[in-house]
Amino acid sequence: MRLCSLICFVTLAACRTTPMPLPPVTPTLEQRFATWEAAGPTGDEAHRARLEALVKTLRAELSRRGSLDLLFVCTHNSRRSHMGQLLAAVAARRVGVRVRTFSAGTEATAFNSRAAAALARAGFDITTPDTGTNPHSQVRWATGEPPAEVFSKTLDDPSLPPSGFVAVMTCSQADAACPFVKGASARVSVPYEDPKVSDGTPDEARTYDARVEQIGRDLAWVFRQLAS
Repeated sequence: MRLCSLICFVTLAACRTTPMPLPPVTPTLEQRFATWEAAGPTGDEAHRARLEALVKTLRAELSRRGSLDLLFVCTHNSRRSHMGQLLAAVAARRVGVRVRTFSAGTEATAFNSRAAAALARAGFDITTPDTGTNPHSQVRWATGEPPAEVFSKTLDDPSLPPSGFVAVMTCSQADAACPFVKGASARVSVPYEDPKVSDGTPDEARTYDARVEQIGRDLAWVFRQLAS
């Protein structure tokens, strides 16, 4: 009887301390990220130094807190910050780093349809039930999990963590406008060129796909470093 009680106690303790594995990402996204990871991070020496600074910051946060909240910021929260939020969620899931990802802007506009289309081409399942000026999209990247609700918001939106998060500034304009992000435990600048420069041109889809690939490659590398 005592032995049975001891076995039950040990089993229950293991269940409390060992988190259940997260469902894997979809095969399409896994294949895309495997290709990006093999290619390595993008950019010149200065850009890679920013990525290394991000890794260092996130590693320190993981060591201190045991988990990560990551907020991607661009001016209008319409393109690059959403790409960062969603691509980081997949990059982290693949290597077993537990993180919550968010995005916001200094202004609220809408989750740009061109950015959503590029992310869908990369393998995300994106549906947008409503058609208002700032519609809420439902985004999935793993089988068997509820979708994430994605929409444009400002830094004071109640859906965001109030404190203890790392702010990643994905555009130079937001970086300059927000030298201090309230509630952030750390702030790292990793700017990317806005794909809207190609809006309405024959290069539109190609530019958006390239930006998704660039951010995806970088974040695949960042989270692989964290997991190693």
